[in-house]
Order: sequence, then C-alpha cells, then structure tokens
Amino acid sequence: MPLVYAFDHRHRRSPKDLKDILGGKGANLAEMASVLRLPVPPGFTITTEACREYLLSGWPASLDAEVDRHLADLERSAGRTLGDPVDPLLVSVRSGARFSMPGMMDTVLNLGLNDRSVSGLAAVSGDVAFAYNSYARLIATFAEIVHGADADAFGRVWADARIRAGVGPDAHLGPDAAAGLCARFAEVFEHENGTPFPQDPRLQLDRAIRAVFSSWGAPRATAYREHEHIDHGLGTAVNVQAMVFGNRDERSGTGVAFSRDPATGRDRPYGDFLVNAQGEDVVAGVRITEPLSAMAERFGSIHEELLAHMRTLEVHFRDMVDVEFTIEQDRLHLLQVRVGKRTGAAALRMAVDMTADPDIALSRAEAVGRVSADHLDQVLHPRLARVTARPRRTPTWCC
Repeated sequence: MPLVYAFDHRHRRSPKDLKDILGGKGANLAEMASVLRLPVPPGFTITTEACREYLLSGWPASLDAEVDRHLADLERSAGRTLGDPVDPLLVSVRSGARFSMPGMMDTVLNLGLNDRSVSGLAAVSGDVAFAYNSYARLIATFAEIVHGADADAFGRVWADARIRAGVGPDAHLGPDAAAGLCARFAEVFEHENGTPFPQDPRLQLDRAIRAVFSSWGAPRATAYREHEHIDHGLGTAVNVQAMVFGNRDERSGTGVAFSRDPATGRDRPYGDFLVNAQGEDVVAGVRITEPLSAMAERFGSIHEELLAHMRTLEVHFRDMVDVEFTIEQDRLHLLQVRVGKRTGAAALRMAVDMTADPDIALSRAEAVGRVSADHLDQVLHPRLARVTARPRRTPTWCC
C-alpha cells in the first residue's frame, strides 16, 4: 500500500471515509480537491501508516522515494521548485490525525526558504520585507518545533527588533529591519541548536515530517488523547501543501469560518478574519480579529464565494462545517474543512433545523444521533438567565 497520496488522487472510496489512512485533515482536503473540485492549494498526504511505522521501527524504507515523486508532481502543478533562488515553491507541513486535536500537534510554515531563495521570493513578490519576515518566521518555528529550542529566545530578539523599528506587536517590520531580524534569528538558531539553520530545502522537509510524526507522542498530545479517549496507536498523517500567503499585502487575509453559529446553532455564518495575516495569527491570539461579516466590506465578491463554498460543504457533509481559508491577492483558497464543534444548545437547534432543510434532510434518527449526552448535560445544567438591563431610576433624595 502506498504511504503517500496526492490531494487530487482518485480513491476508490470517498476520501472523507478514509480518515484512518489519510487523517481527518488529509481526508477532507482530498474530498474538497478530488470530489468537489474546490480551490485547494495542491499538496500530498503522508499516511498514518507511515507514522506508525516510524514510531515503531524508524523511517520507512520506501518513504523517501515516494515523497520525492510527489514533491516533483507538486512542483510541476505549482510551476515552481522548492528552494529555487529565482521563484521558490514554499510549503506548509501540518499534522492531521484521525480525530481532531486542535493546537496539540505541530505545524511548520514557509518551508523552503533559505539564504538564496529569500531573495527570489522578494523579487517575485516585489516585497523585500514580506520575504524576510516569512524567512524569520520559518527560522524561529523550525528551531522550536524541529529542534525543541526555547521559543522565548526568539521572542526576546523579536521584541527588541520591534522596539528598535518603533512598530507595534501586530505590525510587520520594514525591509532592513526584517533582514536584520533574520540574521539575528540565524545566530540564535545556531546558538540554541549547535548547528546552522539548514539551507537544503529537502533536508528541511525531511526534518519537519519527522517532527510532526514525533509530536504525536508529545506530552500535551498524549494528555489530550487521554482526556478525549483517543487511541494512542492511531498515529498522525502529515500534509505537505503549497503555501498561500494571507500576509502578502492589504488584498490578502486569512480566517476561520463556521457555516452556522456554533454557540447558538443559528443558521448564519460565523467566524473570525484578519487582513494581511497568516492563519496561525488567527488561532494564536496575537492580533485582534474582525468578525467574518467585516470581510464582506473589504472583499465583497470573495466573501460571497466563501459563503457559497461553505454551503456546498455543509450540504455535502450534511452537517455544520468549520473552514480555514486564506485570501492571497484577491484569490480565495480553502485550507481545511471539518465538521464543527458546537455547544449543546447549538447541537439541538441544528439537529432540528437540518431535518427541515431540503438539501440536508436529516432523518429523525440521524437528528437524535447528532445530540450527545454531553450536549444534553449542557442544556439541562442550571444557567444564568439572560436579563435585559433596565435603566436606573434616580432616587428622589438625590439632587
């Protein structure tokens, strides 16, 4: 059995039913790319079987050749080469277990940048600051995730660079400051790890894949599985995907959107959005997000396109969906979809509403099955009443 599959591979079964092999994220990316033909950046998934074999007995013998072949296909699809000094392909490396484990596993962004390709990215983007800010992020996250370096060491350097440049915590450094930050990060990297930042993009990819495999056994991931009663033997898939940049300029952005309100169950889109940012910025809380509705004011047609895709996904999965997306220079890309988590009140409302929705048409049995014991416990548990505040009456003895 292959250990690597392209997102657009034509499986004999629906990819969304292959989560044991492709992981949740990889299965749903394949569903969007190969079945629904939605705008998903190209990439490939390394299976959970490869992870299990790696954790039990080391790197699988056939994995290098399979990754090389799929990377070559990805380069042809993207029209760029990993690490190219003129027009580099950059990729993200993300985990994707059978069951969602938000925030528990590791991700590496901007992989493929080095001292030569950063100049190529600066040239093709026309933005030197963007290129070096992207490179700095890679150096810092690679040190922390792949080598286990102290993140605070980079945080102190970053804070000092911001103070010197006179910019706030959510601002981008200018060209000279960003280039200087990269040089200082490279010094910290070597000091923390005893070795220079790797310049070979293929070596970067190899180490990032190993790091994601290993993060399955990290204490926080193990504790999460214990709490959620998830089998420790499942392993995680790894998704390697062409990067798209929500932090390219003011015509770019990123966000997380739900097809319905996950708190109330109300049938209206809900989510968070940031202009000129990468996806990690939304979930990390490093910047104050805007509501999804604000996206309509700045990206009207793209907002409509996103809502249409979310409706397609909701009908296809016959459930409320949670979508991660990026806009790069006025072009929408979908990076992930999954059935969204919800409160007990929302679960009840959605179950009822979806029986009446002609495109979803849940049966009575399906609707009942959507409401868990935990959902009922939330609804039946005593809660504070929602009371509208009354205007205060001024006492007659005052004044």
